[in-house]
Amino acid sequence: MIPEEILKQIRSGAVVSVQDKLGAFKGVVLARKHGNEIGATFTVRAIIDEIGCEKIYPINSPNIVKVKILSSPKRVRRAKIYFLRKLSKKKSRKKIGVAA
Repeated sequence: MIPEEILKQIRSGAVVSVQDKLGAFKGVVLARKHGNEIGATFTVRAIIDEIGCEKIYPINSPNIVKVKILSSPKRVRRAKIYFLRKLSKKKSRKKIGVAA
């Protein structure tokens, strides 16, 4: 279970490291859906070997061991930042103002 103070910081543009039972995954949060209800999820995107990789994590999943917030966005104007899929890593960092 993810603590409440960490849940408030998981928002679009934040760089997070999610530790689950299989391993760690570090990337940018693209979206957070369904608030705090049972089916709530957040999507994390990373570029691994020049290929975009996304994982969708349920907030209430028992498989999540720890979520670490590495940096928060300066300013993101949208709740869902799916437009980062089309941008390079360098351009996406500049667009959202975070070291991703």
